[in-house]
Amino acid sequence: MPRPHSALRLVDVAAEAGVSLATASRALAGRDGVSERLAAHVRRVAGELGYVANMHARSLAGGSTSTVGLIVHEIGDPYFSEIASGVLRLAGTEDRMVQICHSGRDPEVELRQIRMLIAHRVGVIIVAGSGYTDPALQAESKAELAAFQEAGGRVAVIGRHHVSADAVLPDNEAGGRAVAEHLLSLGHRRIAIVSGPGVLTTVTDRLAGIAAALERHGLRLADLPVVQTDFTGSGGRLAAAEILREYPRTTAIIALNDAMAIGVLSTLRAHRVAVPERISVAGFDDVSVAADLNPGLTTVRLPMTQMGELALELALKPPVARPRRKGTGHELVVRDSTGPVPS
Repeated sequence: MPRPHSALRLVDVAAEAGVSLATASRALAGRDGVSERLAAHVRRVAGELGYVANMHARSLAGGSTSTVGLIVHEIGDPYFSEIASGVLRLAGTEDRMVQICHSGRDPEVELRQIRMLIAHRVGVIIVAGSGYTDPALQAESKAELAAFQEAGGRVAVIGRHHVSADAVLPDNEAGGRAVAEHLLSLGHRRIAIVSGPGVLTTVTDRLAGIAAALERHGLRLADLPVVQTDFTGSGGRLAAAEILREYPRTTAIIALNDAMAIGVLSTLRAHRVAVPERISVAGFDDVSVAADLNPGLTTVRLPMTQMGELALELALKPPVARPRRKGTGHELVVRDSTGPVPS
């Protein structure tokens, strides 16, 4: 029989799970060398015994709470690097260290990183970036984060997630509506959308805003080309090539993030398509290089650095019964990449 919860040790988990101490350690730390099936069995046993929660509680009580775990979708994306800079800025003033993980928009990778951060006994976990439209994709992460919080850890998310935690909510739907209204006011009706993966809540929220603007003008999103691609510059380049090939009468392109919009501009330049005289281009986020492009990119500005700071600020506050929700607002920044519809 295992010891009482207050005295549980890793060796007790290993004995109850029927594995070696080394295997139990690797399974709970999320390291290689253990099959996913066996690791899941060890985690389940640890959860039933209460070992993981008590491990966190002992760590937190012992003062090992100075590290912040930050999980981003794509550290090379300026959107996430600016969020990270906000987290790092506030962490520095609070004498905290930040450990940054990269999930590549893969819920399984995200889950492994959450478990790794917990095993390393961080005091705070921040998950930055979109959640997933299917709650089942985040069910295990939700359970891990809930157990972490119950044990005294703190969690905050940036974006709409199926997780019970303090949240910073980017103004995605209203921003989508604003950028679409801008192009519609310029007379554009043949608009193409360069979209990220449909499983992301950020994508569905931004598309919902665009759809709302279109409906006000008697149009439907279903009647416009929506090209799904990676949320990257290369994804934008490929999508723009498809639009030029399949929808040559397009007069405006909305990319759902600036990285894709920069890729769109690259393809249009390679095909000698004048921007905005022939095709207008708009993005979303207002990353730091957007103003320095030629032409400068019209986009929806989100306060990304402040979003990172606010997420950590929420996580450092004492927990409350009902998770806090903080909206970001947005600003439409009009630059030279958009203009009137060609006559």
